Amino acid sequence: MVVTVVVAMNGDVPAYGLWFLAALNAGIFILFAFSFFKPATTRDWRSLGAFSAFIVALFAEMYGFPLTLYLLAGWLGSTVPAFDPLSHDAGHLWPALFGWSMNPHFSPFHLLSYIFIGGGFMLIAAAWRVLHDAQKKGILATTGPYARLRHPQYVGFALIMIGFFLQWPTLVTGLMLPVLLVMYWRLAKSEEREVEEAFGDQYRRYASEVPAFLPRIGGLLNSSGR
Repeated sequence: MVVTVVVAMNGDVPAYGLWFLAALNAGIFILFAFSFFKPATTRDWRSLGAFSAFIVALFAEMYGFPLTLYLLAGWLGSTVPAFDPLSHDAGHLWPALFGWSMNPHFSPFHLLSYIFIGGGFMLIAAAWRVLHDAQKKGILATTGPYARLRHPQYVGFALIMIGFFLQWPTLVTGLMLPVLLVMYWRLAKSEEREVEEAFGDQYRRYASEVPAFLPRIGGLLNSSGR
């Protein structure tokens, strides 16, 4: 991803202890999220802050200190003889856990991660444009992504974090992920109460027709067939 592609990890370059690279990658993705999400309220900043904490933890292990590999080295070394915990590719973990002998960058998990991460950023950006326009007009956002989901921006953050976990799983981010998903759910519920107070029956009708986080398959098929 981004800077990750630029630096090749080989025998002459240390795989870890690259704290500048960890900070640079984390900064880039947090800046991307900031530019797409454009936080304006306390709730927005909490959402971005939680996402940022996840990203910092991720890249701290990806380039700084591989805590997960350190803790699992003994078990992985005994179950996967060819496993090299000091190599950068080892951090992708999923191929080793499944016993696949392949370049981890071409594993199904890694390829799927690009779809989740890219889709998450696109969803956040598209939702922000609709929400920003609706807020300027003082109306309820019900078009674009909001026609399929009541909380597309939270879903976008969730997709990005899940995508990164598919690409580079760690014990820390694995523990953080469900906690952050619950936090986003609670923020969404708090937001719904405020919007319902502002728009009343209009929002209740909208909420009865549009799901909160998972789009209805029928609605997606109908929109694609138009």
